[in-house]
Amino acid sequence: MADGCRRATFRVMTLRMLGLVAVAIASGACASTRGGADSAVRVLVYNIHAGTDTERRSNLDRVGQLIRDSRADIVLLQEVDRRTRRSGGVDQLDSLRRLTGLRGAFGKAIDYDGGEYGLGVLSRWEILADSVFPLPVEAPHAGYEARVALVAHIASPSERLRVVNTHLDASREAYRNQQTAALGRVAAGPPAAGLIGGDLNSEPEHGVITMLSTFGFSDLYPGCGAAPGLTFPVANPVKRIDYLLASSRWRCVSASVLPANASDHRAVLFEIIRR
Repeated sequence: MADGCRRATFRVMTLRMLGLVAVAIASGACASTRGGADSAVRVLVYNIHAGTDTERRSNLDRVGQLIRDSRADIVLLQEVDRRTRRSGGVDQLDSLRRLTGLRGAFGKAIDYDGGEYGLGVLSRWEILADSVFPLPVEAPHAGYEARVALVAHIASPSERLRVVNTHLDASREAYRNQQTAALGRVAAGPPAAGLIGGDLNSEPEHGVITMLSTFGFSDLYPGCGAAPGLTFPVANPVKRIDYLLASSRWRCVSASVLPANASDHRAVLFEIIRR
């Protein structure tokens, strides 16, 4: 009788151990799957036209909704107003931060209309540090608008990311080329930046993308998003001037131009993973 009880107890213990092993294996498989998901990063690039549409109607709520709907982890914004008169004294990045629940960093390009005007980065994850770097040109014409690069260090779940956001000159290719040379030096390090994004005001066949490739950064849209990927103007786009570029450590999984008309540009959404 005692031997029977011992055998029954042994069988129960064995079954329990097998069950624990099965759970451990399943948990490991799930962790592996989650690890892959955690390594993916969704990046939105968007020139928000100082928070207005093509009719200059204020619409930060629509911009915020687009960002929420995109489920972006990192958002690179251009043409952001901070307490300017034309925007009613609103700190647009702070408003978008509150509308989306994301963290934010602002980079001033110029003083403008009683406030500041420049770039913004929003992030699902902590922004550990941010810096603004000028992109100078030689002998600028009267009324030239200075351009900068905003560099953000972001603590993603898998690693620390260094992201560069910019908005290059719209008027002259010579200025864009000089700005791009400075941008490449900023992005190349040290330490090397993983990502460069923004409104580059240059179509793919022109010199900006080629110049950035010499610094080790590739345009992510070709071969990843549906051609031609045009982003400007919003109603009937004829140009692709909004980009995300990355070092060779990154691979694009998907890219799409979003049709929303909250700005004079269309936004571009990327999903990328480490190689």
